[in-house]
Amino acid sequence: MSLWVPVAQVAGEMRLLTTVAQVAGEMRLWVTVAQVAAGVNVVLLLALTYVWGRNYLKFRSKHTLGLLVFASLLLLENVAVVYYYLLDPMLSAWWHDDSLVPQVVWQWQLALHVVEAVGLAFLTWVTWD
Repeated sequence: MSLWVPVAQVAGEMRLLTTVAQVAGEMRLWVTVAQVAAGVNVVLLLALTYVWGRNYLKFRSKHTLGLLVFASLLLLENVAVVYYYLLDPMLSAWWHDDSLVPQVVWQWQLALHVVEAVGLAFLTWVTWD
């Protein structure tokens, strides 16, 4: 038995959508991609922190210090996100329960993490070059 759920309204009419199982499977994809993007952000920020930390120790300029502080704070934020997604006993369970987190939340989480990863990848490329 499958339950039909409305998921979109186009031009004022409700479309016959998909089954609950299909919605849950799609949401699982949003969750996974958002988690991977947050993990990629951590790796990129570790690389940037290493380079900018090394440069600060060598040159002692305010510019490299600013970049180091920026990377460190953003790294702290992304490590916290990965922790909440994967390890925290309360929030990890909440994030993985499809009935508690609407799909639109994961879509926005995914968008934010991916945009951040693209920006950090470009910054890492420019810094490493």
